[in-house]
Amino acid sequence: MISETSKKIDNFNGFIILPMPVIRILCCSILFAVISVSVCKSLRAQSVPIARITVKAGEHLRVNTPVSVPVENLSNHDAGNWILKRIIGEKETDVLCQVEKGGSPRLWWIVSDTLAPGETWIYLLYEGKKRELPAIKVIQNEQNLIISDGSKSILQYNHSPTHLPEGVDSTFARSAFIHPLWSPSGEVLTRINPPDHYHHYGIWNPWAKTRFEGREVDFWNLGDKKGTVRFKSYISTSEGPVFGGFRSLHDHIDLTAPGGEKVAMKEEWVVRVWKKPDNRSVKSWLWDFTSILNCATPEPVLLEQYRYGGGIGFRAIEQWTHENSAFITSEGKTRIDGDGTNARWCNIYGETGESTSGILFLSHPQNREHPEPMRIWPVQDKYVYFQFCPIRNTGWNIQPGNRNELKYRMLVYSGTITVEMAEMAWQDFAFPPEVLIEYLNK
Repeated sequence: MISETSKKIDNFNGFIILPMPVIRILCCSILFAVISVSVCKSLRAQSVPIARITVKAGEHLRVNTPVSVPVENLSNHDAGNWILKRIIGEKETDVLCQVEKGGSPRLWWIVSDTLAPGETWIYLLYEGKKRELPAIKVIQNEQNLIISDGSKSILQYNHSPTHLPEGVDSTFARSAFIHPLWSPSGEVLTRINPPDHYHHYGIWNPWAKTRFEGREVDFWNLGDKKGTVRFKSYISTSEGPVFGGFRSLHDHIDLTAPGGEKVAMKEEWVVRVWKKPDNRSVKSWLWDFTSILNCATPEPVLLEQYRYGGGIGFRAIEQWTHENSAFITSEGKTRIDGDGTNARWCNIYGETGESTSGILFLSHPQNREHPEPMRIWPVQDKYVYFQFCPIRNTGWNIQPGNRNELKYRMLVYSGTITVEMAEMAWQDFAFPPEVLIEYLNK
């Protein structure tokens, strides 16, 4: 027989009232079920790959090579929700990866260690929640943007004009250039506004002899007051475990246009610094630079044939002279006989304190006039200036609606590199490994 008290407990105004011990058991059971379902979903997501990726070395040796694959067919473009693993025998090893977002998203990572010619590596891509703190960081303020690897600064991009030396005409002020560029050992390798050429700005690429709407415009020699280059805006910035960088817009401005200054060309810069694994033999940074030129009006812009001006220019630190620095090109030319010759790459190095640092400049095979003509200051000029100059031999007509692209890679190092190392770096840049992706479980 059920007592009246039990009836009141078990049935109150038509609702079943359960004893507290039963409620506790039910709550624990429900919570356990929810956690179990969540864990099962997470394990299932990580245990079943969503894609299989194949990397083929091809004919060349690969060492710490950046590679990528398009991933527009995957709905989730957040790399924080993806886990990449390399298959080594029966084991799976985690690999840092990062998504380049945009209209055509790509997944990037570094083929670490050594991938031998003819060798193939296999990777699996999973869904997951693994998040990595940015290794390559981007810090921006009102004057500049600095890209760093942890606590070590790599390069500074200046979106505002820097202060000129005292007494220098304000005409020489400009923005949109890289300075300082640091070596892995912390030495500054670039120089701006030297007394012999106040218009020199570290690493930059204005054009000297141009024609726009029938007028001669010089975006290089700022003292002539015919043209200049200004930072316009950022398109994007990015940082992460694999790379960090920015995309920016520059205006090439005709200062002689009737009625006031007029933008003749629009330029986009794409700068990307890679998280390069440490190399015991030499410390180095690896970064890519792309310049994309477009007409700003329906009128074309002619970049006239000239011995310098355009491409990518480099003014080295004051300490580097013909006595303690050197050049070597892919064709075996030096500072003595290199000016005006063509090359796939040029290695420039010199003494920095008690050590040696340098920059290996790599030209992409798709660039105009590749192997590219170079401007190298001869020995009698004392200081160090270098430029890949795609208009040294023939002019370049920039037409409205056309995309005009120049791509370069820089290996910045402390120590020394051999000709063989330089050639291998260029092969990596020019002919990257073949990367294939196969989507699974569709």
